[in-house]
Amino acid sequence: MTQHTDLPSDLLPATVREFFAAHVVRDADTASSFLTEDAVVVDQDETFRGREEIHAFLRDAGSEFEYTTEQIGARRVDGAHWVVTVRLEGTFPGGVAELDYRFALRDDRIAELVIANHAA
Repeated sequence: MTQHTDLPSDLLPATVREFFAAHVVRDADTASSFLTEDAVVVDQDETFRGREEIHAFLRDAGSEFEYTTEQIGARRVDGAHWVVTVRLEGTFPGGVAELDYRFALRDDRIAELVIANHAA
């Protein structure tokens, strides 16, 4: 059974909280440390595989823009899957975006992360 529950960020798994905190300040080294060796990240239909390739993505993604990130929601899907919804505002085309970060955990590490437009 799928459980959707709105959560304060302090109730997210530490791995998700700490990854996201590092990602928001663009600390790719720390963010990458929460990934499994064979992790997969999908961002807007582009796929990155393995910690090294994902590290490069995390380091470079959005670097040409200035923006702020605000967590506006979080929920547990099941014991291994969590979603964090964020609102970005900045100098990128459109200026505002709401994204879902869909985490799949394995052994307290991020095995998969899908970043996609938030479905209202």
